[in-house]
Amino acid sequence: MPQLNRLAWIVTVGLCLVTALVLLISGYTGYAGVTLAVAIAAGINLF
Repeated sequence: MPQLNRLAWIVTVGLCLVTALVLLISGYTGYAGVTLAVAIAAGINLF
């Protein structure tokens, strides 16, 4: 079960990073920053 939890967090971080990149390209810098912060917060759970 721990491997499944880790995989779920990796997917969450990856999706947040992709979303932040799309938002940044679209010009939504504020939302991209918030999404990046969420990705970092989710990434803490990987350690």
